[in-house]
Amino acid sequence: MAVVISLYLDENLSPKIAYQLRRRGIDAVTVRDLGLLGDTDENHLERATAMNYVLVTGDTDYLIMAAAGAKHAGIVFGMQENHGIGDWVRALE
Repeated sequence: MAVVISLYLDENLSPKIAYQLRRRGIDAVTVRDLGLLGDTDENHLERATAMNYVLVTGDTDYLIMAAAGAKHAGIVFGMQENHGIGDWVRALE
């Protein structure tokens, strides 16, 4: 049985990543899609968790929150300067 993972992309990632993922049939939303640009990292993590979405980010603040015990449905972290849009799409797919 296949596991379905839904992705919540933080505002520091290009919305083009989510667009390409959706074209591949992957459930992906961005902070921009939700109209929540500028919201706090804590709120994004709480929202992604409540939605049962894995948070995708290049922001180390989420790793710090997770290490401190914050609940989450998963966090995918990558260094933005090391990965282009295609790299993100391939890795997340």
